[in-house]
Amino acid sequence: MYGKGMRIPTDLPLALLLCGSVGQPAVAQNVEHSAEVAWRPQVPLQGSLVVLGVRVPPAKPALAVRGVLAGEPLHFERVGDWFHAVGGVPLDAHDRVMARIVIEHAAGASDTVLAAIPVGIRKAPREQLSADPDLVQPPESVAPRIRAERVIVRRLKERAHDGPRLWREPFTRPRPGRVSSGFGGARVFNGVTRSRHLGVDFSADVGEPVRAANRAVVSFVGALYFGGNSIFLDHGGGLLTAYLHLSRALVARGDTVSAGQLIGRVGATGRVTGPNLHWLASYGNVMVDPMDLLTIDMAAPVATAPDR
Repeated sequence: MYGKGMRIPTDLPLALLLCGSVGQPAVAQNVEHSAEVAWRPQVPLQGSLVVLGVRVPPAKPALAVRGVLAGEPLHFERVGDWFHAVGGVPLDAHDRVMARIVIEHAAGASDTVLAAIPVGIRKAPREQLSADPDLVQPPESVAPRIRAERVIVRRLKERAHDGPRLWREPFTRPRPGRVSSGFGGARVFNGVTRSRHLGVDFSADVGEPVRAANRAVVSFVGALYFGGNSIFLDHGGGLLTAYLHLSRALVARGDTVSAGQLIGRVGATGRVTGPNLHWLASYGNVMVDPMDLLTIDMAAPVATAPDR
């Protein structure tokens, strides 16, 4: 389902651009000079991807559209009469997230539009896990390594905004078969809640193939304390995927890979209770359910024209 388009007068002061309820048309006294903002899905869940669309009237043509959602830049592309962009809804978002969109016109003129996107509650299970205490609470001696690796990963996520979108084909699963653990669940180790599960686990045996979800540049290959042997793929336009606990990596940093290309082998390295593939996805620093990638479509219509 799509969020219902909003027609918003772009020649009004910024404070008045908040008029109208979420998902309903805002009051537009001058339709000829209004921008329409829409999104899909209509109510994205916490920790999910959303596609935003902006349509600018012919009377005020746009040279470009840019924006920010949840602190991350939006990379709009022209799709017919619309501009489309992918964004990420944080897992800890409540009620709604605000998108700030800037429409750039000729001669340096611009208009700003705010859109309040409603957010649905993600219902996820609590997983009860048993693990060696050293894996649950790492020794203090490795704390500097863990901090350094977190900085590395954060920079990889941020750099995904630096390049254009590399993918044109649909995303695919990195492995067939059963998902043993989904996104967003609470991880309870030895009776104590430690974290949320920020990826998807695929059951597999050691040595089974792992494939790239889509075209990308390999931005990292190496061993991480928690993730073990890991590969990070930069898909451009803010999107990043990662493949953890591998027994072997078959690509090198800087390689360009295609959708479905063999990039590694399943393993049981790092903080893991058995062999599996842990698949991660993020939009900038916003962690999202990687399964959302399988249905994302930049070219599909964001919304039909709303009732006037």
